[in-house]
Parts: sequence; C-alpha cells; structure tokens
Amino acid sequence: MKVLGINGSPRRDSNTAIMIGHIFEELQKEGIETELFQFAGKHIRGCTACLKCRENQDGRCIVDDDVFNDLFAKMVEADGIIIGSPTYFASVTAEIKALIDRAGYVALANGVLLRRKVGAAVSPVRRAGSITAIDTINHFLFVMQMLIPGSSYWPLGIGRNIGEVEGDEEGMRCMHTLGENMAWLLKKTQS
Repeated sequence: MKVLGINGSPRRDSNTAIMIGHIFEELQKEGIETELFQFAGKHIRGCTACLKCRENQDGRCIVDDDVFNDLFAKMVEADGIIIGSPTYFASVTAEIKALIDRAGYVALANGVLLRRKVGAAVSPVRRAGSITAIDTINHFLFVMQMLIPGSSYWPLGIGRNIGEVEGDEEGMRCMHTLGENMAWLLKKTQS
C-alpha cells in the first residue's frame, strides 16, 4: 500500500509538509509506503475547461507543460492521498485549487479514477479560516467518491513560520490520530 502526500504550499518543507510528516509516521509504523510531493518551485496551470479529457479519455489533461499529468498519475497509482494546503485568505492555495479542478475533470472523465481511495485534508493556519480550506479539499474528496477517515479534531495546525505547527500539541496529536485511522481504513479497504 502507498499513500501520496501533496504539499500545496509554495514553501518547501513548510508547516503543511510537517503536518503530513506526522501522518506519515503513523502510516509507516503500519508498513505503508509514503511519498511526499511538494509544489514548491513547480508550476501548475488552472483548468481551461476545454473538455479534451472527456473527449480523449486517456487519463491525462491535454495541457502538458506543467507538473499536473505526472502528479495525477501518482494520485491514480496511490491507495491513499493526503492533500495539504496552507490557509490563504480562508481557502486553499492557487496550486491546490488548480490541482482540484484539473484532477476532478480528468478523474470523472475517465470513470472516476480516484474512487474508493482513502483521502485526507490538512491545513496549517496562522489564526483562522482553515475550516474553509479543509472543506474545499474534502468537497473534492467526496465528489471523487473517496473514503475519508476522521480524527480527534479538525485536521489543522496553528503556526505561521515554518516549524511553528510543531508547538501545536493538539494539532499534532490530531495528525497522529488521523494517520492511525487512515492506516486502519487502508487495511480494511485492501482486505
């Protein structure tokens, strides 16, 4: 089994990556392989609504000058997907929004390619607004017919500067609980 973590922050090894790392710790304890994709330094375009994915039905977006198709292939291959985004003006980053729009179109045009995978959303936040970011990601996961494990609280961490989320004890406990529940659900869906 493999879980792909997607760090939607434009900052490499950001608070988002740290939170995903705490989830990964629990998954790895259960023998689940993990991979982290980081948007930092990479380019992704928004959806052009050309609908070529419906016409071509090849599991790809016709826009091929950015990271989307390689990342989407990793999403299709994975058994579980964690999508993380820092909270930007009470929502997700432009990178995650572009990923959601394009992955949604391509997956649905090709037989709901992400169906029944285990998915989770996480969002670090300076102060407030992360519930909308988490909801945005969860709406995508639900439309993709993915299975979403719960945790002990909302999957958020408080911190602005890189590393500050580590000081949010409740937030980090929540990440570990989410990792435990994700591992349990992955094993149930693979049996």
